[in-house]
Amino acid sequence: MDYVPAKYIVAQVKKHNWFGIDYNMNIYRGCSHGCIYCDSRSLCFKIEDFDKIRAKQDALKIIRDDLLKKTKRGVIGMGAMSDPYNPMEKELKLTGNSLELLNAYRFGVSITTKSALVCRDISVLKDIQAHSPVLVKLTITTNDDALCKVVEPNAPLSSERFAALKTLSDNGVYAGVFMMPLLPFIEDTAENVVGIARRAKEAGARFVYPAFGMTMRAGSREYYYEKLDEHFPGLKEKYVKKYGERYNCAVPRVKSLWNAFAGECQRLGLRYEMRDITIDYKRGYTAKRLNLFG
Repeated sequence: MDYVPAKYIVAQVKKHNWFGIDYNMNIYRGCSHGCIYCDSRSLCFKIEDFDKIRAKQDALKIIRDDLLKKTKRGVIGMGAMSDPYNPMEKELKLTGNSLELLNAYRFGVSITTKSALVCRDISVLKDIQAHSPVLVKLTITTNDDALCKVVEPNAPLSSERFAALKTLSDNGVYAGVFMMPLLPFIEDTAENVVGIARRAKEAGARFVYPAFGMTMRAGSREYYYEKLDEHFPGLKEKYVKKYGERYNCAVPRVKSLWNAFAGECQRLGLRYEMRDITIDYKRGYTAKRLNLFG
């Protein structure tokens, strides 16, 4: 394992509209999942050899010091730039130990991951949930394991993530599906989005949050197009014609796809709007915090 220096790890976010998080934290740099669409490959992030995982040096000490400096408790987001439960986490336990710090200093957490390894930390997540909001988002972009193996070649299969979701839900952890990105001309079918919603419900999910499209910019675009040529010959030309140099690339027929998805979520009783998910997973904690610290 290579380590990279860091002055701080827990950073305050400028806006509080992304699932209501107050801070962001990335312990690892790079990712080995190999997802063909990953925006973190973009040149603007200046991550060399992106597929190689590196950890922040003295991460736990820095996180502890960062938490001690915070004048306001809040929810800390994990998984914005790299998966906090990458394969190296099984041995290093930096994410698991950082959760122990969040628990000790009474911070909440919002985790985004593709790994069932998150289930290892159910005990500490439940401890955190006893005093602060907890939100776990399992990224699932396709209902088909075979397609998953193509677009997310080194990540756990979709079926494994649904199983992890059930384990989390059965243990009372607030969890659901992060259905993004939805790749145009590949994953943008009613069968796929409705299928994900139904399997999420069966696994006890509280929500499915979607993005009907993807993002592309310098670095990530070239990598994605290379993989399209490898696995979906001829599809790159379709992308170039429709999206050009555009950053936000919405799927075709987005309105009809949204209606099919939203209608199924309503039928199943799943939340799918960020505002509703945020209100739900934070429900009751504001009054509790005022009573304890007001």
